[in-house]
Amino acid sequence: MKFFSRIKKDIRVIFERDPAAKSVAEVVLCYSGLHAIWLHRISHALFTRGWIVSARLVSNFCRFLTGIEIHPGATIGDGLFIDHGTGIVIGETAELGKNVTLYQGVTLGGTGKEKGKRHPTIGNNVVVATGAKVLGSFKVGDHAKIGAGSVVLKEVPPHATVVGIPGRVVVLHGKRVHNEEEYRAAIAELCRERGYDANDPKVRAELMEEIDVDLNHDMLPDPEREMIEVALRQIQRLEDRVNELERELAAARAEISTESMRTSSLEVSLTETKVNLKKE
Repeated sequence: MKFFSRIKKDIRVIFERDPAAKSVAEVVLCYSGLHAIWLHRISHALFTRGWIVSARLVSNFCRFLTGIEIHPGATIGDGLFIDHGTGIVIGETAELGKNVTLYQGVTLGGTGKEKGKRHPTIGNNVVVATGAKVLGSFKVGDHAKIGAGSVVLKEVPPHATVVGIPGRVVVLHGKRVHNEEEYRAAIAELCRERGYDANDPKVRAELMEEIDVDLNHDMLPDPEREMIEVALRQIQRLEDRVNELERELAAARAEISTESMRTSSLEVSLTETKVNLKKE
């Protein structure tokens, strides 16, 4: 019964997160991400029982069939949704929490040859967008979002949005963060709002829990665009100031010209007066 209930949940997850899903038959027969999850469960069961070669054979068959490579040793929680999964790679010691969403080309990999834990731990309700690379043995907090094409090399706090190469936090709990100082200030403010100890790492890692999975990974800040916009605004301010100074300079020149004309007129008058006095 548990086996069939898990299959039903896998299918339900696809209907909840993919508006393109039209029927159960379509999902079961045509969704490669679903096939990869089912095959991984088989390979993982074999792997944990010591049947390493058999597990790797199932994993390789999965890669051949779906284009998705999941090492048999990887631990995957319920509710995983793999959308357009071609090119996804999940390493041996990677751990995925509940309700994780992965898009095409995602890599959950390691950064070296060390043994033991060397792949990331992905929290609950995390969205990793197209082409993102999460490399290393750190944690991505619950409800985090990783933008398309990002390369994440260090821990991501809960409810954070990460973009860029290397990845950096740009939104934390819905608040825009521009640099490391603002990031720390945002965490401290959230701790104050909830009466938590901002110096406690466990508290900082578990600030808040939410239920829904946020799939709006396209609605992410664009730091490069923002920097360009800031530069353009600064250039506009400088141009406005230059134009203002040019107007002031033109006015000053006009005033000087008027004064010069007045001075010349006075000099002419004085000269005429002197001439008249001499004649007299």
